Amino acid sequence: MACSRAHAGRPERMELVCGQQGWGKVAGSLTLTWVRLGLSSSAQGGPPSGSSQGTGEGVAEWKNSSFQNGSHPGLSAVMLAGIGRGPEGGKLFLAWRCPDVLTVTDWQAPVVWEGTFSRLALEGFYRRQNITVGLAVFAPDRSAATHLERFLQSATKHFMPGHRVVFYLIMDGYCQPPHVEPSPLTFQALMMGEERWWLHPDLRRLQVLARHLVQHIGSEVDFLFSMAGNLIFQSDFGPETLGPSVAQLHAWCYFRPPRHAKDFPYERQPSSAAYIPFGQGDFYYGAAIVGGTPSWVLGLVETCLKGLAHDVQKGLNSTFERHLNKYFFLHKPSKLLSPEYGWDPTYSVPSQVRNVKVAQSPERSR
Repeated sequence: MACSRAHAGRPERMELVCGQQGWGKVAGSLTLTWVRLGLSSSAQGGPPSGSSQGTGEGVAEWKNSSFQNGSHPGLSAVMLAGIGRGPEGGKLFLAWRCPDVLTVTDWQAPVVWEGTFSRLALEGFYRRQNITVGLAVFAPDRSAATHLERFLQSATKHFMPGHRVVFYLIMDGYCQPPHVEPSPLTFQALMMGEERWWLHPDLRRLQVLARHLVQHIGSEVDFLFSMAGNLIFQSDFGPETLGPSVAQLHAWCYFRPPRHAKDFPYERQPSSAAYIPFGQGDFYYGAAIVGGTPSWVLGLVETCLKGLAHDVQKGLNSTFERHLNKYFFLHKPSKLLSPEYGWDPTYSVPSQVRNVKVAQSPERSR
């Protein structure tokens, strides 16, 4: 993958299309047109006739944003979390199927394992809602970009199959997009550029994501996941993962729990904005996957940005993951993804892990 430093004044977004002739840049494009699995826009529940497909205005005209405020018809917060019954009365969340693992938290949020959900009921429900799901992936430098091809090859196959999806590639400089099989998929490349906080990579990435959430992502998708580029999808990552706020349990910390919560690797410097006192905390969450509605993700990103900036100014060496854990400590997630959704292949797979959905790349690039 060839990368070069972008020039000043370059556009911050470009639309990339992978077709029969390979990759090409669409000149003057504003945003996306998106067709999944080769279906027409009408088959996928696309824009109504007469809307401006392929422009930000067109997306805004037909994109249903009622997921953002919880007012979607027939969709309660409980159902978004995955607990309760679907429109036809079928149970969405089946905690009793996995008695050997934690399936519900103290605050009644489901913990998603293989077997704890009805895929048929969830697929039927969300297909009728005509949702769009965004996936923002970070490839902040040349070394991280080497993982992007494997990430995209697996994600285009396993991430929300059968649903409308938007990939947002957050890259540093103009990078030649990685090879993927010819398809009608469209990607948005969000360039990081020369951000003010260039010495702190987490700040740079979060600044870019926050800016684009405000400018256009919030009106383009119903749900958004932010993921690290060193992940590989191994099985379907479907609508069982959707919710207003979604956290990922850190695999190592879950299966090797400390004797006390105070032993979790939280930020322990009292002067840090990510500080969590000893003896407090519920779980330790990984930063490789986080998701929810765009408005919720924006709130998380803005809070973590403020905290990271505070720590940088104080000369503290904190991380996004620790600020993320502080956020979830104060704002409990509505859904937790089990270690099946972020397994580290350097560890043997325990019997509780029935199906590894997402694995970290053996050659880590964080």
